[in-house]
Amino acid sequence: MEIGKIKSELIYKAVRSSGAGGQNVNKVSSKVVLSFDLRNSQSLSDEEKLLVETKLSNRLTSENILILNCDEDRSQLKNKEIVTKRFLELLKNALIIPKIRKATKIPKSIIRKRIKDKKNISEIKNNRKKPDFG
Repeated sequence: MEIGKIKSELIYKAVRSSGAGGQNVNKVSSKVVLSFDLRNSQSLSDEEKLLVETKLSNRLTSENILILNCDEDRSQLKNKEIVTKRFLELLKNALIIPKIRKATKIPKSIIRKRIKDKKNISEIKNNRKKPDFG
């Protein structure tokens, strides 16, 4: 994954932010919308694209475009930095291949110990019963 190459493929769009903020909200476009076209990306290999597509399937549009928003700050530049950092973190986590779990065999000594403990508990419970003189 080449970060510089990926950053060159990002498309930023400044939009007017919603919510409270007075007149500033009505005239300043501080919200940043980042979009990344996964299908036409040159910086990711086919395997990486498939991995990202499966892991981020609920965040992708039908055209395989990832869209992220940021309107946390009043500064457009700061919002652009935040959304870029968020995108790179998301991409990095999506490219992690989980280790395959190896099933281990239970040792015979552990099995023997469990059966011994069960017998011991069973005997203790049997000793609590009233004796049968019949």
